[in-house]
Amino acid sequence: MIRKAYVEQRKWLYPLVYGLFIVVNLLPLYTEKPYSPQATQDVILNLLMVAVAPYAAYAPLFHLATLLVISLVLWKPGRMGRLVAGYMGVNYLVIGLAQSMGQTQEYGFVIHIGALVTMILLGGVWLAVAARDDMRPAFRRLAPPEYGLLALALLAYWSPYVVSSGVIQPDFNPLLLVTSPDYGLTFCFTTPVFLMGVILFYPRVNRFAYRITAFSGLLYGLFNLTHWFSPETRWMGFLHLPLLILSVYALLLPRIGGMARIRSEPWN
Repeated sequence: MIRKAYVEQRKWLYPLVYGLFIVVNLLPLYTEKPYSPQATQDVILNLLMVAVAPYAAYAPLFHLATLLVISLVLWKPGRMGRLVAGYMGVNYLVIGLAQSMGQTQEYGFVIHIGALVTMILLGGVWLAVAARDDMRPAFRRLAPPEYGLLALALLAYWSPYVVSSGVIQPDFNPLLLVTSPDYGLTFCFTTPVFLMGVILFYPRVNRFAYRITAFSGLLYGLFNLTHWFSPETRWMGFLHLPLLILSVYALLLPRIGGMARIRSEPWN
């Protein structure tokens, strides 16, 4: 794990790491059947449609585990940093295995190498934070914009959609709050919840892990703007706004003047 002093003194480190994440996510996909570079987005969409389906039955475990972790943080906030960081690390490794590979009808077996490497890196960093016990969760009073962010995080946790005849449509069935197969198994619906947590804990978080998670969220939030170009996937584009907005806010938070004064008093 990179030491905090080293990270803070090397101003070039974050641009270098951000550049690495960009390069990693531009790596070509592995496919059993060849594809043209112009079809890359179609390959990814085909993969996303089937990747997590075999694991959908396990989705409630992630919903309930997250609620349990939140409850434990509310109960003993200062002592649960290792648990929270470890849970995030393990969940990212699970996402890497579940979401970044699968058997598609058109392209055969597909591995999204960039996503897989990104999840392994994020999982490893957060597990290192857990090993070093380098986070002290303490919920703070919300700044006014953060009430909206909390609603966006809940939307990601809920993942209210259904696919009908190839069209992604809203589905506000309350059962999806515990059964949605996207939360816990996909990066784009899990990361907004994680970012909401570390935003509330900030600055008592490992800043390196915090920033690379937010930057990865920004990258995938921008990548998924393509959903807005098609009427069939436009609702999915809307559901990716929590990832994009929370990532931008998390990256800007350290630079927002006066935020430390606003957030100086803990809730508990």
